[in-house]
Amino acid sequence: MVMTSDHLCRIGWRCPPRSFVSLMTLYESNYIRLGWLVPDLLALQGRLVSQVHEEMSLHLEVLERTPYTVLLNLTYRFATDAGEVAIPDMRIRVYHDARLAEAHDCSGSPARTASADRTSAGRASTDPVIAAREELERRWARNILLNKWLEYCAERGHAFSA
Repeated sequence: MVMTSDHLCRIGWRCPPRSFVSLMTLYESNYIRLGWLVPDLLALQGRLVSQVHEEMSLHLEVLERTPYTVLLNLTYRFATDAGEVAIPDMRIRVYHDARLAEAHDCSGSPARTASADRTSAGRASTDPVIAAREELERRWARNILLNKWLEYCAERGHAFSA
């Protein structure tokens, strides 16, 4: 199997980390890394499980498909006394035409908990500039988590085939 590398995802020297342009580059890297696990994203459908010896099973489910996008759920499932728990429980929007993958939501992650804490505490800003900066920060945190997790899963040998 030939793996495409994401080291060619270029960020201009004028582009600071955690900026919009950097976030788009992170989405591009996410798409490439997701391709390490799912070589044919266009053919993907239903529910799939990747099982690797002495590793947690990785679960992938197609939640929604449109002509240019697909919404996926990626998770581990843990057995607890209260039943099965999915952590992290991440929803990923894949944009086929743009070759981008964005982490939309992630329950059970620090990024999700921090943003929920701010919102529930009533500290969400009404200033549009501050609100946009906070949203960019939340998206950055979710997508860094996805980026590192995809790399981890690929290193462990996880893969899905349609």
